[in-house]
Amino acid sequence: MEIKILGAGCAKCKTTVAIVEKVVSEANIEATIEKVEDMMEIMRYQILSTPAVIVDGQIKIKGRVPSESEVRKALGL
Repeated sequence: MEIKILGAGCAKCKTTVAIVEKVVSEANIEATIEKVEDMMEIMRYQILSTPAVIVDGQIKIKGRVPSESEVRKALGL
């Protein structure tokens, strides 16, 4: 599983990274987590508000910090 967290490095983006890492760790799943801060890369996903969570190329969450349960759902757990 490939997970990308899009964001410019703000507090909300860092919180989202921490939540995703926690859920992946607790679920003991194989996943690559990539933090994307490059605005050109973020624009390729046509994301206007960050943070956003992309799972295997699909936008699952955007524009807000997700809860742990939202992340689990996005990951199909």
